[in-house]
Amino acid sequence: MSDLEQVYGIHAVSALLAHHPKRVRQLWLAQGRQDASVAALRERALGRKIEVREVARSILDERVNGVHQGVLALVTPSQVWGENMLEELLDRISEPPLLLVLDGVTDPHNLGACLRTADAAGVHAVIIPKDKSATLNATVRKVACGAAEVVPLVAVTNLSRTLQGLQKKGIWIAGTAGEAETSIYQQDLRGPLALVMGAEGKGMRRLTRENCDYLVKLPMLGSVSSLNVSVATGVCLFEVRRQRGT
Repeated sequence: MSDLEQVYGIHAVSALLAHHPKRVRQLWLAQGRQDASVAALRERALGRKIEVREVARSILDERVNGVHQGVLALVTPSQVWGENMLEELLDRISEPPLLLVLDGVTDPHNLGACLRTADAAGVHAVIIPKDKSATLNATVRKVACGAAEVVPLVAVTNLSRTLQGLQKKGIWIAGTAGEAETSIYQQDLRGPLALVMGAEGKGMRRLTRENCDYLVKLPMLGSVSSLNVSVATGVCLFEVRRQRGT
């Protein structure tokens, strides 16, 4: 079992059982938990002939560095999408694509929160660079509350080249920057769009910025100069949804 990944938390495990049950090898539940949510997980796993083990909560505490809620799944390693799969995905989309690009977000909590927001906002895929970026792990899955199991996460070798490829497909690249002159509320965001969010603290890298079609900003009225990247992502994505008449 040493080659298996851990997914913990009720929402993350529930999404995994719903969308990718074949990846689950074992489901561990804390002894004594008899509430409806855990009972549903147990029933779903047994229905899929997945081994269910009841273990002492202390064992889960030792294995998980986080809030496991008495639920832990041992699963086969996840597959982050490759660049070729992004093209296949875009070919299948029948509406104007909405993509989220995270340029060097290294905090797994922020990546998980962005995936959760992306799912809620109807994003078709999240794109990250392979280097200098957080990637899927147990923390990301827990924070994402199941979104990591349904939102395609695409890791690319050269982010600038990927943005150029998206432009050739007719997708506009909107970068976010505090010094931009145009507010996101003033910009038309209804067409095919890739929204680029920069890294924590540093923002977008120079080459990423140069490949954006335009820059937008969130108006900041208080004393702080910027928002956490996952919060800013939520504000921006739901402005896109508002303009598209969700």
